[in-house]
Amino acid sequence: MLAIARRNEILTLLQTNQSVIVSEMSRLYGVTEETIRRDLEELEKRGFAKKTYGGAVYAQAMVSDLPMRVREKTNAEAKSRIAELAAELVADGEALMMDSSSTALMIGRRLRQTRRVTIITNSVEMLMEYADARDSRIISTGGCLREASYSLCGADAEALIRRYNADKAIISCKGLSRERGVTESAQAEAEVKKAMMDSAGEVILAADLSKFDKVSFVRLTDMARVGTVLTNAAPDEAWTEFFEQNDVKVRY
Repeated sequence: MLAIARRNEILTLLQTNQSVIVSEMSRLYGVTEETIRRDLEELEKRGFAKKTYGGAVYAQAMVSDLPMRVREKTNAEAKSRIAELAAELVADGEALMMDSSSTALMIGRRLRQTRRVTIITNSVEMLMEYADARDSRIISTGGCLREASYSLCGADAEALIRRYNADKAIISCKGLSRERGVTESAQAEAEVKKAMMDSAGEVILAADLSKFDKVSFVRLTDMARVGTVLTNAAPDEAWTEFFEQNDVKVRY
């Protein structure tokens, strides 16, 4: 196994279990404990882990962005439920702005099976997903590639987005807070999502419950700009009241 693949798997285990033990990882992957320690050192440098005696704990920094391969495996069942809800809100022939999140990618896969749509996206993964789609059209934003997220960002991407008017923008986020609003880990991603929201008639925020009560580095928008929130289970009473006060529809 390549080192990058092993580190991504260790990161997935860290996120799921909140901690890993060097000796166990060494046996699991058939490498030396020193190799695992180097893997953990690299993950710590990237802001995803904090080394402890004999292992490490998960500690994602506000500015760090999980690799796409890791995000695709995280809360996959919850994202699948959200994708089914999103498909119910999209009609044949609609134009959609869709970001580079793993949740949006799963929604895109679901829509391909059931809807004929036009998608404007900065997601390289989404472009590949629709490369041979016959009934739908996909438009790339262009821009500079962000390797970790397989996304296209920058001024060129934002300019292309603003050339179009879409029925809906379907976006995700890194954090959702009643006090701080909707937040992202990277400024470049946030600017693309802002352009998508500005160019759409309706904003749909797709966020599983693990994003609730979390705050990330960059403020994306307040809840007043969001029309509908899609999540995987019923929010608690405080969130339900908050959504009602801000006239936000919630589906789960």
